Amino acid sequence: MNALVLEQVTLRISDSALFAPLNLRVEPGAVTSVVGPSGSGKSSLLKFLCGILPPDIDAAGKVRMGEEDLSALPPQSRRLGLLFQDPLLFPHLDVAGNVLFGMRAGGARRERQQRAADALTSVGLEGLGRRDPATLSGGQQARVALLRVLLAEPRALLLDEPFRSLDDDNRERVRELVFAQARRRGLPTLLVTHDQSDVDAAGGPVVELQASA
Repeated sequence: MNALVLEQVTLRISDSALFAPLNLRVEPGAVTSVVGPSGSGKSSLLKFLCGILPPDIDAAGKVRMGEEDLSALPPQSRRLGLLFQDPLLFPHLDVAGNVLFGMRAGGARRERQQRAADALTSVGLEGLGRRDPATLSGGQQARVALLRVLLAEPRALLLDEPFRSLDDDNRERVRELVFAQARRRGLPTLLVTHDQSDVDAAGGPVVELQASA
């Protein structure tokens, strides 16, 4: 697996920089936490990495996976998995359909369905494939969202406060699951959070962004 590398990354709105030029290397299987006050550009940084930055924000710098420059690639070619605070499951698909949506194309239908079923079992959701996502608990929805991202086979994982809306018990369980999956799969992982318990659980380097004066 390759490291996720940021070189002299800056974001600006009009003539105002959101943060100082950022140089960062996230090693495979490591979880690096990005902290800072609201408005310092944390979530915008993740959107820049994915190639979905709003047009009112100007960006400079490079993003690499190993030696491959991702900066000029369209979002779908970067293969970076992004988890948001809300699971954002598709209401018109059942649980299995949401998981299958993330899976890369190819393979027989039965084989794909079995992969989805096995994935659900692996996170304690056995037999829930036909359920409406709206009937799941917050923790269960978060696990489905994680599976959808992982089955897309991302090269790195970007976490935009995905545990914030969960109660304490679910937060700890889901957070442990996400970090364990990232480490097991060797995914460089960047976590945006306001919560010190997330930082402590991640156990990796911490980058603090300061809002522009």
